Amino acid sequence: MSAAMTIPTRLSQLSESRRTLVRLLQTINFGYIEDLDIRGGEPVLAPAPNVVIEVKLDTDDNGRSESTLADYELRSEVVRLMGQLDIVRDGWIQRIDVRFGVPRRALIERPIRGVRR
Repeated sequence: MSAAMTIPTRLSQLSESRRTLVRLLQTINFGYIEDLDIRGGEPVLAPAPNVVIEVKLDTDDNGRSESTLADYELRSEVVRLMGQLDIVRDGWIQRIDVRFGVPRRALIERPIRGVRR
């Protein structure tokens, strides 16, 4: 990302596909996304990636309070994930672990400069 580019810190500053990804994370709440294609730095959600939801049977699962808001300040983990999309550009994310509707860990396939497969 160049110095001239601003880093989005609010939901409303994200592209439609990135907002959809954030809403998907909130919907999952606990679980993970597998095999998410990234094209031009944007998540490709059609066809949908594989989504696995962890259902907690010992407690109520109320979800994220932000899921009903039209706009809000993004969590730092979400901002970092969006930064990774910018770095990947064209590739895929093998897995995004989601806890409390927030991405906590990601396995990302991206080319490393100077290294050939």
